[in-house]
Amino acid sequence: MLPSLLQGQCVRLNWKSVVFLMMSLILSHIRITQSSVNSNNPEVTPTKLEKISSDTDRSAVTINSNSKSSSDTSHCPNDTLCTDLPNSCLQCTYNPQCVYGAEINVTCLPKTNVNCHVDKLKTANQNEIKRSMICRYCYQTERWEHSCEQKGGCNSIDSQYKTNCTVHPELLCMGHRTFMKKIPCNWTQGYRWATTLIVSITLGGFGADRFFLGHWQEGIGKLFSFGGLGVWTLIDVLLISLHYLGPADGSLYI
Repeated sequence: MLPSLLQGQCVRLNWKSVVFLMMSLILSHIRITQSSVNSNNPEVTPTKLEKISSDTDRSAVTINSNSKSSSDTSHCPNDTLCTDLPNSCLQCTYNPQCVYGAEINVTCLPKTNVNCHVDKLKTANQNEIKRSMICRYCYQTERWEHSCEQKGGCNSIDSQYKTNCTVHPELLCMGHRTFMKKIPCNWTQGYRWATTLIVSITLGGFGADRFFLGHWQEGIGKLFSFGGLGVWTLIDVLLISLHYLGPADGSLYI
């Protein structure tokens, strides 16, 4: 009687159902991995020091002349029209009461020691140059609009660390062009991307790549499913080649 009941509860699976289940499992793992990456790289909010700097900068309406990057004019061209000078060769006057995020026009002058020609057709304020910019302080620029000093030796304990960041010279912004900011700690535990990819291609069907990266649960599932009948193996090779699948501890490849 018991065997007949057990037989009645069995579910038949064909190869299409197995592939569908494996794909669902892999896609679910990708979503979990993406959410984990997002949680390890949170949006950086202004620090208390940045807010204090912002309050101090509200009384200033010119670029900070104490910054080396803002006072250096060695890269500025000579014997050219003043209107053709790059933004890094200009000193502009700002209105700190402008609306944040709005595009505004500012009046600029060539920096000291910058030689340029004025337009002969202009009769008044020949040295004044009009440029457009976004109303914001330098510490409010996007990540790709400034470069930060990288700290060596940080680890998983230090998920973020404070460092000096400097706005790219071609950008116009208010306040100090060099500021303190918290950035994510990019650290590594010695995993090489090329080695991981070779392991995935040669032994990925047995879950060796997952074991190598520290994904033990997925490695066991991949081992006993024979690489998801080959589907999981191909997907992992693709994910590793795109640097999407990395070490389980969140570190970076070298």
